[in-house]
Amino acid sequence: MNLVLKSWGAYTRMTTRWPALAAIVPFIPVIALWTAVAESGLFPRAFFPGPVEVVKSFITLTYKGILPDYLQDSLVRLFAGAAVGMALGIPLGILIGTNKAAHRICWPVLLFFQAIGDIAWLPILLIWFGFGLTTMTFVIVYTVLFPVVLNTVLGVESVHRDLARAARSLGASRARVLFEVTLPGALPNIITGLRNGLGYGWRALIAVEMIVGTSGIGFMMFDARRAGSTVEILLGMIILGLLWYIVDAWILAPIERATGQRWGLVTS
Repeated sequence: MNLVLKSWGAYTRMTTRWPALAAIVPFIPVIALWTAVAESGLFPRAFFPGPVEVVKSFITLTYKGILPDYLQDSLVRLFAGAAVGMALGIPLGILIGTNKAAHRICWPVLLFFQAIGDIAWLPILLIWFGFGLTTMTFVIVYTVLFPVVLNTVLGVESVHRDLARAARSLGASRARVLFEVTLPGALPNIITGLRNGLGYGWRALIAVEMIVGTSGIGFMMFDARRAGSTVEILLGMIILGLLWYIVDAWILAPIERATGQRWGLVTS
């Protein structure tokens, strides 16, 4: 028991000193189990490669320039779609949250289209736009849009109305109330919506790249299926997980916490 407590104390001190270790250590048992199963010979190596083969594939594809190019294509598509989704979603969410007539008109339409999944649009998008960038961009924008809109509406409605009334009584214009009271108060929810939207958009992008893409991580994984390269499929899956972990844990979550701490008193 004392050994366990001492080990836990040492682990806590190490992760406090080097926070990156806290993200790496939990994966060690997973990699050890993966290695053990691969080395046990339970499955043919071609169907269940070990970590060493995946690392070799990573080095080879990176050296050839294939992996960096595909990764860049996927990231550019994601962030372009997210930018358009935010540019449409935040103003629409503010309009619905601040205007009762707009809420009555738009809310049922939003709920209707939210129920239609992004992939459900693919058949008609392929007829309209074919196999190309427009189809992929539409799906990403559509996927990002709803979490941003719905969370923005929630954020706007959660801002205490007395704050707006107080600002108006002090002579603030509607625009000033919007930009100095409503929008800052809704910011934590907007960031949460963006975080969720990017997560959904990332998964949708991979699915669309598998079906209509000619490049990207999703295309690489689907193309590897044709060649029977299990190693490249596993490599693609690991890259997806790692990349999203880095984006979410190191970029989006800190921004969300920072906005919550900065504006938490406004939204409470």
